[in-house]
Amino acid sequence: MDNSSEDLALLNRVLEIYDQKQVAEHLNSLGQHNWNRETINRWLKGKSNPKLSHAEFEFLKSLLPQPPESNKYDFTFIDLFAGIGGIRRAFEVAGGKCLFTSEWNKYAVRTYKANHYCVPDEHVFNEDIREITLSEDATVSEKEAYVNIDREIPDHDVLLAGFPCQPFSLAGVSKKNSLGRKHGFECDTQGTLFFDVARIIKAKQPAAFLLENVKNLKSHDKGKTFKVILETLDELGYWVSDVEYDGPCDPKVIDAQYFVPQHRERIVLVGFRKDLDVHKGFSLNDIEYPAYVAGFRDILEPSKDVDQKYILTEKLWKYLYDYAIKHRKKGNGFGYGLMRKTDKVARTISARYHKDGSEILVDRGWSDKKGFIDKENMKKRPRRLTPRECARLMGFDKPETADFIIPVSDTQAYRQFGNSVAVPVFEAVAKLMRKRIIKAKKLLKRQEKAA
Repeated sequence: MDNSSEDLALLNRVLEIYDQKQVAEHLNSLGQHNWNRETINRWLKGKSNPKLSHAEFEFLKSLLPQPPESNKYDFTFIDLFAGIGGIRRAFEVAGGKCLFTSEWNKYAVRTYKANHYCVPDEHVFNEDIREITLSEDATVSEKEAYVNIDREIPDHDVLLAGFPCQPFSLAGVSKKNSLGRKHGFECDTQGTLFFDVARIIKAKQPAAFLLENVKNLKSHDKGKTFKVILETLDELGYWVSDVEYDGPCDPKVIDAQYFVPQHRERIVLVGFRKDLDVHKGFSLNDIEYPAYVAGFRDILEPSKDVDQKYILTEKLWKYLYDYAIKHRKKGNGFGYGLMRKTDKVARTISARYHKDGSEILVDRGWSDKKGFIDKENMKKRPRRLTPRECARLMGFDKPETADFIIPVSDTQAYRQFGNSVAVPVFEAVAKLMRKRIIKAKKLLKRQEKAA
């Protein structure tokens, strides 16, 4: 490959993360040439052929995730409905290597690719998992679908998936009855994205899986959704941890506040292949909790470093304030969450945070007594979290660090963090699973040799 082709190949890789304007700004920071969006666009269309200096080439390379210091790993995994890679990060810490990623949101993909190194020729990136499972094509037989899954997805030890919560329909059951076809998950879960997860599990038979969802999955559709999921996993030959538990002490429901300063409950389903018999004694009750958890104030940036744009406008603050009073009078709990210096744990940040930030507002000295008439008090209106503070709140960054790359707009960043997982929670789960995953992997190798 000549230098010009090498330059263009690198540019295209960087543009998977940053847009043309951002790339031009990065290159201009070196002060060697005058780059702009139009110059880069013409280059991509073959209308010009500029050349990168050595410094510019190396600088663009530095914008890409760097390979890990060691290429040794203890197990492999795939990352479905990956978002920005929170669960992946946790399992890499535990010694895993990602072989396949699926994520459809183009902005989440940018953030994912900015932060996770993918080994060339060993890692596959997919956008729509249904293109792999062929679940959208009614003309494809089950046999053809499984052949395609086996061909397109590499063998792996662990399947990770944070699939969306969707209701199951019984419409397909009566149809299969009339056609004399078999029942089971192929019928019961069809039309949902969990169906695609189940197909992959059946085709690839990983030693273990971790599935993540909102706490309400248990009660969704009057409990039917959760029941069908557990029945499907059992049908596929997997033992699921802690299924006997229910109620307020269910270890499958983990609150992130014991790891980060945010109340965030998620249901975690850990499963192991029954035939490998590595699951005995495993329980999420045995997760190791950190001895110390940073407080909310620890994740905040110094006030002098926070852009004024994150302070609520007078109009928005008045609306949120009055809205909260109105609902309090009705006996409702609706309203904003104002975090003061002494508060330790914030509410749950959601994907709608970009709209008004009402779940978690940072207090700047506002006085209820002085109210909206006092001009000096109005200058102390609360603010939203910055995207960097969100990264810390979710455990992608530690307090006072800024290592996680955020290449997207604030709006997209808020959506991504609101949809993601608290990384330290899943680091603890991955650590608990690790020994059993490795044991299962060894057993499978012995079986292969014996065969």
